[in-house]
Amino acid sequence: MPQTAREPKLPREPTLPREPTLRRTLLFCLVTASTFGAVMVLGTILAAQGLSLLELGILGLFGLLFAWITTSFWTSCAGFVLHLFGHRGQRLHDRSRAAGIDPKPSGDGSRTALIMPIYNEDPTRVRAGLEATLQSLLEYSTAEHFDLFILSDSTDPEVWLAEEQAWSRLNREFAGKLSVYYRHRPKNLARKSGNIAEFCESWGYLYDYMVVLDADSIMSGRCLMKLVRRMDLNPQVGLIQVPPVPVLRESFFARSQQFAASVFGPIFASGLSFWFGGGSNYWGHNAIIRVAPFMAHCGLPNLPGREPFGGEILSHDFVEAALLRRAGWEVWLADDLSGSYEEPPPTLIDHAKRDRRWCQGNLQHLRVVFAEGLRPLSRLHLGMGIMSYLSSVFWFLLLALSGLEALRQAGTEHSYFIEGDLFPNWPVSYAFEATTLLAITLSILYLPKILGYLALFLDRRRLQAHGGPVKAGLSLLLESLTSILLAPILMLFQASFVVSILAGRSVRWAAQQRDDGETSWAEAAAAHLGHTLIALLAGCLSYIYVPDFFFWLTPVLLGPILSIPLSRFTSRVDVGRRLLDWGIFLTPCESDPPRVLRDLARRIAEAKPESARTSLFEQAIADPFVNALHLTLLTRESRSRSERLHLDALIARFQEKGAAGLTSGEKRDLLSDPESMSSLHALAWRAIDSGPSVPDPLTQRA
Repeated sequence: MPQTAREPKLPREPTLPREPTLRRTLLFCLVTASTFGAVMVLGTILAAQGLSLLELGILGLFGLLFAWITTSFWTSCAGFVLHLFGHRGQRLHDRSRAAGIDPKPSGDGSRTALIMPIYNEDPTRVRAGLEATLQSLLEYSTAEHFDLFILSDSTDPEVWLAEEQAWSRLNREFAGKLSVYYRHRPKNLARKSGNIAEFCESWGYLYDYMVVLDADSIMSGRCLMKLVRRMDLNPQVGLIQVPPVPVLRESFFARSQQFAASVFGPIFASGLSFWFGGGSNYWGHNAIIRVAPFMAHCGLPNLPGREPFGGEILSHDFVEAALLRRAGWEVWLADDLSGSYEEPPPTLIDHAKRDRRWCQGNLQHLRVVFAEGLRPLSRLHLGMGIMSYLSSVFWFLLLALSGLEALRQAGTEHSYFIEGDLFPNWPVSYAFEATTLLAITLSILYLPKILGYLALFLDRRRLQAHGGPVKAGLSLLLESLTSILLAPILMLFQASFVVSILAGRSVRWAAQQRDDGETSWAEAAAAHLGHTLIALLAGCLSYIYVPDFFFWLTPVLLGPILSIPLSRFTSRVDVGRRLLDWGIFLTPCESDPPRVLRDLARRIAEAKPESARTSLFEQAIADPFVNALHLTLLTRESRSRSERLHLDALIARFQEKGAAGLTSGEKRDLLSDPESMSSLHALAWRAIDSGPSVPDPLTQRA
């Protein structure tokens, strides 16, 4: 443990601000006024010949979607103003904070559990990330007030055993510094939320706080200590979320996402924190939670009915934040804290696969948003989560209705003379209004990107870390072009997800792809062929029947038409690395990586893949150390006669056919039973002297 004299000094934290009701009212007024003005302009254009049902549908969809995008716009504007005025802006942000600061050192008495639920993740990457995080934490003397819990729901026998060896290595590395615990659940009940709930029931009473980590989460020791300090100084706070910065991926797609998050993310997060204050949201990981109120108020029921809308709540984080708020606890977004990282999906298809899971979880909130007692702001967060996927359906419908309206207008001749009127009915041009509305809409969509770029100039070091003004500007242009091409593809993906869920098809919750695997041409064709055909069909129909509308539709059609080569190209790691060499999409975590990320990169590079000559399952049977380690982590349970007969039959089959004769589930059954593993270990060692009747991993390894 480092001596006290060498400990880094953390600045003391002020208490957090109270409910910013006036700010929320201002945001509501800005969004409402902006939407009303835009709808009035469009209504004036559409009502030139009277409003039809089709035009009313267009007007309604446009108003809903305009309110959606203008909310993000005003959030980014607020964040930019805070960054623009620097300390003065921060004082505005903190105006309602209590003046007093606790003079006592915080974090000396509280206990914090770092918990990482995992499900069939790469144990080597998990271990390296935890080693880097814990090593960073050990720079502070209060590290003895932290414990780490690895909470496994893994079903793959090889992954399960590799996790145990990773835990053993972590224990050896950090022995005497902090405690590392590992628990494997035989059944993945209620997925991640059930895993965390079981931790709370078993060990939660021992801790004041818990920090929830994902398998790809990295957090610096300084960030963790500041989170604990803020919780200590603010007893009314139930949860503090730190925005995780996406890092470490090298494909074109991932690096564009990392650049966008690094440039545009800070002002957006500041805006969210400014508007919502203590009514912010929870994103499921890289957050600190006060354990007692979480245990008391955040138990999640099963929703009535079948999946996809019924059953276990999948997107549990929004709901847990809402339940904390309902019980009177504050939820904060710590937009000013750095040192929180995650890894983004490496390809467009992997991004879509993750979106499919999130889509089902968020649409489930249709059953939660009207729950009794929720705060209005919590309902807003749940509604925004729902809208993040329904908006794709609405955009698609808006395009379809606009095409039908253009077709109707093209087939309607203007009547210059109306019966009873003495003067001609001249057509009125609304070109100026239409052009103005289009310019406003594009500004609302892309001005936040420009504000993020301008915010770089407020901090010279941050600007240089993004490659300087020229390269950062080129990166902004390339990212904007990429997003223009990919946005319609994502719209089609998400619209199909919503339709699939409404049709009653549920999703399998699988482990996320976390390395830079490139998309093959076959995979791209399978995922995007439908998008290409839809775009080609829409383009041909609009060109034949409404050629004027076709040119307006071209920017939307181009991405889906090129979706197969785009998906393949943006997944390429060599392209991403070449752009890195040129300084394009550069982020501070690449130009000057923080120590915790440098430590992680070193540990990943040093990790040697285990020999594939012998499976870990066979090692757990024959290797004394692996077998003893596994038995140590098992709990003994009484078995029924039928269960014992089933396990004995599996042992006999293993003796006859070896590990290849067992399925993954059967191996898992044997691994879950201490008596069976002890028997198999004894049989393996008897085989050394009497001639192997079972495969002998010890001999193979020798």
